[in-house]
Amino acid sequence: MRYITAGESHGPQLTTIIEGIPAGMPLTTEDINHELARRQKGYGRGRRMQIETDMVNITGGVRHGFTLGSPLSLVVENKDWKHWTKIMGIDPLILENQEVKRKVTRPRPGHADLVGGIKYGHRDMRNVLERSSARETTVRVAAGAVAKKLLTLLGIEVAGHVLEIGGVRANQPQYENIQELQQKTEESPVRCFDEQVEKQMIEAIEQAKANGDSIGGIVEVIVEGMPIGVGSYVQYDRKLDAKIAQAILSINAFKGVEFGLGFGMARLPGSEVHDEIIWNEDEGYVRSTNRLGGFEGGMTTGMPIVVRGVMKPIPTLYKPLKSVDIDTKESFSASIERSDSCAVPAASVVAEAVVAWELAAAITEQFCSDRYELLKQSIEDHRVYAKGF
Repeated sequence: MRYITAGESHGPQLTTIIEGIPAGMPLTTEDINHELARRQKGYGRGRRMQIETDMVNITGGVRHGFTLGSPLSLVVENKDWKHWTKIMGIDPLILENQEVKRKVTRPRPGHADLVGGIKYGHRDMRNVLERSSARETTVRVAAGAVAKKLLTLLGIEVAGHVLEIGGVRANQPQYENIQELQQKTEESPVRCFDEQVEKQMIEAIEQAKANGDSIGGIVEVIVEGMPIGVGSYVQYDRKLDAKIAQAILSINAFKGVEFGLGFGMARLPGSEVHDEIIWNEDEGYVRSTNRLGGFEGGMTTGMPIVVRGVMKPIPTLYKPLKSVDIDTKESFSASIERSDSCAVPAASVVAEAVVAWELAAAITEQFCSDRYELLKQSIEDHRVYAKGF
């Protein structure tokens, strides 16, 4: 499985093409639109979310509610495009010396503006920021929605939630089943399981907004139902936890990732880090704890996958930092683009999507996956094999 995305933040549309989805898998536009709507929610979102109502258009790869095995083509229209047609149009300028509208020559600290301009030779850094914008995560969530659908059909559930915003940290969630975690965080405006700190998180977002500032946080993704032994130890680039780590860090503004106890392992002896192995007739091989977050040697252990990512504060500020005009080399306050004061709740949805994608891709790589029913049977057979090993 693989996918590629295209499109700019204020262009006509965002597109993703997905290859490798098994044929015969049930899939509807609602499966994808549900996830797109979740991404647009969350306390602290800016005015762009009031303009866009993201809806997918499946233009290839599905017929009568089932995947064909051919590439999926998903398109999400940018409603704001009508205001940007002259600024972002594809046709050449009529006059050679015609002024480019909304040209950006003042790179914003913390963004890709300057280094992207240097790399690709763009004197107008709008060419950089339009693509490096987090708007691109719209179609990454769309791709993740397809992956989540496949995982759910295979008995694998994914849930993301917010652990920390602006220094306000929630207690680790305690729940009876993953559906409870999904439901409770879905009802929270900050996607937090801990109701006692939810109000404090909202207050922190409001304070940042009043200050013209932004705040970041930590999101966590939990996955239950993954079969044992997905991934591989034989090569560095086949380790599944490494692929997930890369996927988390590829999300805009994410700067750190950890599994299980994560960085806390550095302060503990080995006896308090590793998970003892036990066996029973009902479940087969299980662990008495899950400190390693569901991975050993780059492979799934069958325990819940627990991965966290840290998101830095969004660098677009209404109280902008100093920068340098690349044309005049004079010092200026960085330009302001419409932005959020906090996107951590929405980022938890994106994190779900990228984790789901890597898991689904690993499963289709390891098991027979041309046809959905063969994949499902292959997974069931593997679970029986692993239990009786």
